[in-house]
Amino acid sequence: MTQDRLTIGTRRYSSWSLRGWLAVRLARLQVEEIVIPLAGGTTPAVQAASPGGTVPFLEHAGNQVWDSLAIAEYCAEQAPGLWPDSPAARAHARVISAEMHAGFRDLRSAMPMSLFRAGAAGTCNAPAVADNIARIEAIWAETRARFGATGPYLFGASFTLADAMYAPVVARLLTYEPPLSAESAAYCRAVRRHALVAAWYDAAAEEPREWWIEKYETAPEPV
Repeated sequence: MTQDRLTIGTRRYSSWSLRGWLAVRLARLQVEEIVIPLAGGTTPAVQAASPGGTVPFLEHAGNQVWDSLAIAEYCAEQAPGLWPDSPAARAHARVISAEMHAGFRDLRSAMPMSLFRAGAAGTCNAPAVADNIARIEAIWAETRARFGATGPYLFGASFTLADAMYAPVVARLLTYEPPLSAESAAYCRAVRRHALVAAWYDAAAEEPREWWIEKYETAPEPV
């Protein structure tokens, strides 16, 4: 029998793992968690464990899913309600999640996720990164204006798969502290306080010191 499990990378650094893990936990799938320490580049153990050579990798009920957005859609099929209810909101949630999945490469490169990195505030001011952040803030503002009046998340009171997709962006913004609108800062605080996001941070803080990657733990050079 195929074992139900979710393989992820080091929680301190693996932004895609966070997205997949949040989707699986929101769906309340009963899976074993396997953590593979990342090596700061190609990690042979990840390549050996996952058909796509990446994490997260979900094995559930005989199915194998190794892309974070595909994991989100799989989880939505297992637990309806993880996307917003209305067709218009659901379509918007999917398209902004897909934009996150495919874009913002400059931000990702200049601001790698490192949950507890010290001295990183204000170090990433490159125009291309600022453009990425401006686009993200515009997405958040439009989404909340149209659909988010009932609560602190993108679509209101419920933390949806769209919030899960943007959670690693929130983590980056909290680490590097670029200038944000008051509304964006409030959204970041709300995501950080969510019970599942808080649990991820707590688990990351307990990871062994030998899993740390030094280049992600020291203040980056300003860009």
